[in-house]
Amino acid sequence: MQHQVKELNFGGQNIYVGLDTHKNQTTVTVLGENLHHKTFSQPTAADILARYLKKNFPGANYYAAYEAGFSGFWLQETLQSQGIHCIVVNAADVPTKGKERNQKNDNVDSRKIAHALRKGDLEAIYVPSKECQRDRGLLRARQRIVSNQTRCRNRIKGLLNFFGIVYPEKFSKSGTHWSRRFMDWLKSVDLGGSGNDTLAIYLEEAEFLRALLAKTMKMINHLSKQERYAKNVKLLISVPGVGRLIAMILLTELERIDRFKTRDSLCNYVGLIPDVYSSDQTVHVGDITQRGNKSLKKFLIESSWVAARTDPALVMKYNQLRSRMNGNKAIIRIARMLLSRIRYILMHEQEYQMAVVA
Repeated sequence: MQHQVKELNFGGQNIYVGLDTHKNQTTVTVLGENLHHKTFSQPTAADILARYLKKNFPGANYYAAYEAGFSGFWLQETLQSQGIHCIVVNAADVPTKGKERNQKNDNVDSRKIAHALRKGDLEAIYVPSKECQRDRGLLRARQRIVSNQTRCRNRIKGLLNFFGIVYPEKFSKSGTHWSRRFMDWLKSVDLGGSGNDTLAIYLEEAEFLRALLAKTMKMINHLSKQERYAKNVKLLISVPGVGRLIAMILLTELERIDRFKTRDSLCNYVGLIPDVYSSDQTVHVGDITQRGNKSLKKFLIESSWVAARTDPALVMKYNQLRSRMNGNKAIIRIARMLLSRIRYILMHEQEYQMAVVA
């Protein structure tokens, strides 16, 4: 006599979920091991998706993926806590067909993520700890303030140029700009009528951003003295060109140096590798890749210019490189060397040694 099965049981089967996330709504594609189950939209809430999967596919192994973006990692963390193995991927790493590029929409995006997940074609990016995410946010806030400050100062200079205002001789060099004396002079400039009101607004914004930046730097200095950072900050500021700020940017962006098994993997993360185009017998090595951690890349290159003038071993190497390439390409190679030394310092907990030829 046959027994009627009263309960669904997907034990041992895999369910793959591709998510295209937005602020209020997420498009979801659910695939079985062989079939496309459904594509639908739902509010961006992990518990709703978890209930749906457990109701319709009880006992299955759930796998989900979405592209890194504005929503950060909270969705991944929440889905993990609900028993759904979720990864976050770089959008550029999701395999995309030409048709999908030309007919891009949320349904297409969620389906291609789900199919790539089922085929095993997706590689998860590193998800930093909650504490590191918060600390990283403070350092990135400082960078945004600096960007806003630069835009504000450019607006002020643009306004002066528009009305033909010439700087006094004592402010003829750009290095003298934005000092207290320079700001006092700006306040004395007479553009007439509402022009003065416009300049006053810009100057008020500039002073506010200056005060906000100083406040943020105090917070970063305080954070750098916390137990979780103090030791590594001390090691990093022994590197020529690396001060407390750049040390904190390095530590919060990398979090754990041991997650980079080789120097090349670290250089790849930062973006200090060239783009390579190969076809048949032709290989073209281009400029450094546009991918990578842009803020880390920027600050490392700035530090490398200092190191190339300070460390005798790097001075010698830079001069050798300059004999066969331009300065910008040479400094990228110095940056890779410096990054390799930073990795060694953090892994072996040793201060930087000058004049080491390697």
